[in-house]
Amino acid sequence: MTEPPAPHEPDASRGRLGPVAIVVASVALVVTWSSGFVGAELAARAGGEPITVLAWRFVVLAGLLVGAMLVLRRRWPGPGSWLRQGTIGLLSQAAYLLLIFEGVRAGVDGGTAALIAALQPMLVATVAGRVLGERATGWMWGGMVVGLAGVALVVSGALGGDGAPLWAYLLPFGAVLALGAGTVLQRRWHLHDDLLQTITMQALVAGASFMLVAMLRGHATPPSTGDVWFAVLWLVVLASLGGYVLFVTVNRSHGATFVSTMLYLTPPTTMLWVLLVFGVPVTPLGIAGLAVAAVGVAIVLVAQHRAGRR
Repeated sequence: MTEPPAPHEPDASRGRLGPVAIVVASVALVVTWSSGFVGAELAARAGGEPITVLAWRFVVLAGLLVGAMLVLRRRWPGPGSWLRQGTIGLLSQAAYLLLIFEGVRAGVDGGTAALIAALQPMLVATVAGRVLGERATGWMWGGMVVGLAGVALVVSGALGGDGAPLWAYLLPFGAVLALGAGTVLQRRWHLHDDLLQTITMQALVAGASFMLVAMLRGHATPPSTGDVWFAVLWLVVLASLGGYVLFVTVNRSHGATFVSTMLYLTPPTTMLWVLLVFGVPVTPLGIAGLAVAAVGVAIVLVAQHRAGRR
């Protein structure tokens, strides 16, 4: 027997945010998504093992979300939703984060990894045009190229000094493919699960994956210091409940190309986070990169708006 659809849960893919709401959501997305890199740095400075931090981040996150489901007496989705949301969670969260961390662990510099990750909007735009019908115009492609140039300026000071083996660069590139695939599938499948159900299922599947890897590596023991737990909570509250929830929301509202383009502003915003949290000064090249990336994103957004009106 199939489960009847809940009357208060419309097709999430049709919930388009208004002009003011999408601006607020997009700015908040960039700020909170960027906070994840700061949380990873906090954990590293506190001596936290990356896979341990990832595993317990998602254990805490899943516990909070399951608690919210129980308190609010929300309906648990059926097997079909678990299969699809679990697949997206494995791609957009587990595979993406693990491959980024493993790439850095293998010797790829963080700046290089960020530059590789900045290829994601172009990848998504290419796939979205064929799979979702979100055709990118010439102006949009031009804006994405400008945005990529801005990211390159921001991270250029960190390039060329990592000395990692060539195979290591495949890891962050794999992360780009995983996040891009998850982003497109989130739109393609037109899932009826609401936001809480979506994030809960994805967090549970990703958390189980991280914990399995941590157990296989012998790093599943909970963090033993307050500083590492502070980094875990930072990642849970800002990066997951903030950044990833907003990523899903903006993707459902304005599409895969739109939300991916916003990620061009992640490296420049991370630079400002690092200034505020760690006191690392912002370089003139970094400021120039921030300005160029912002221009690129603005070109894409204006072009997409005009294409939508037509």
